[in-house]
Amino acid sequence: MASPPRSSRRPPVRRAVPSRAAAPAERAVSSRSAAPAAPAVLREEVLVVLSLSLLASAVYAIISLTSAPVKGATVYVVPQVGLPTQLADLVFGLAPVWLVLFLVRRNGEGVRAIGMAWDRPGRDIGRGVALFAVIGLAGIGVYLGAVALGVNRFVVPVPPLGHWWTVPVLVLNAVQAGLVEEVIVAGYLITRLRQLGLSAAAAIGLSALLRGTYHLYQGWGGFAGNLAMGLFLGLVFTRTRRTWPLVIAHALLDTGAGVGYLLFRTHLPGVA
Repeated sequence: MASPPRSSRRPPVRRAVPSRAAAPAERAVSSRSAAPAAPAVLREEVLVVLSLSLLASAVYAIISLTSAPVKGATVYVVPQVGLPTQLADLVFGLAPVWLVLFLVRRNGEGVRAIGMAWDRPGRDIGRGVALFAVIGLAGIGVYLGAVALGVNRFVVPVPPLGHWWTVPVLVLNAVQAGLVEEVIVAGYLITRLRQLGLSAAAAIGLSALLRGTYHLYQGWGGFAGNLAMGLFLGLVFTRTRRTWPLVIAHALLDTGAGVGYLLFRTHLPGVA
């Protein structure tokens, strides 16, 4: 999405007006710039952001689920391509996050409005690790059970094996996924839905539904597990208004899944 052109013309300087008289006007302009946009503008903004990111992923996930078998099938989370393509995917895959941060800064809200202020790193990291421990244990059980029941595809959560960059790219992909999913589907989307007048429960529910839907490419287990995780993380976000713990937990979850696959892949159900 292109930014609107900036005018090169500047308003004339009023040297005759004392600075004390100009201050209230400046504060009024600042206040107006930080005010929430009109509902129609917010709705369009949300559709643009989601269409460039996770709504598109949800549509493709539905297509994947309905066009290929689930039982006995394998799906790769990380593209099985070379290092240059991996790095390009990592960089450009973060563009929707950049867009969201740009939008909230541009309209005067700032990143704090979506829980992305990095002012309490110790507390955020501690909460992220705690969330990782809670969700990780439940997630392993849901995934293994779903694969064993034939309602989930076997998920390969790592880049191509046998390279020096396999683990570094795994970690970078985990960080990217944490940023994209938690900034957009939790911090940004829940905030915007609340500004549009939805209740906290409705905003959390829609956010969780989107999270589960774009994981349908894995199967019904991926949908159910991520729906539940979305409800839990959405509640955490609305209570704390902090997105960083969710990002950290998500990055740790994806890193743990990848490392677990590397260590125990020959013992996992679904491996041919």
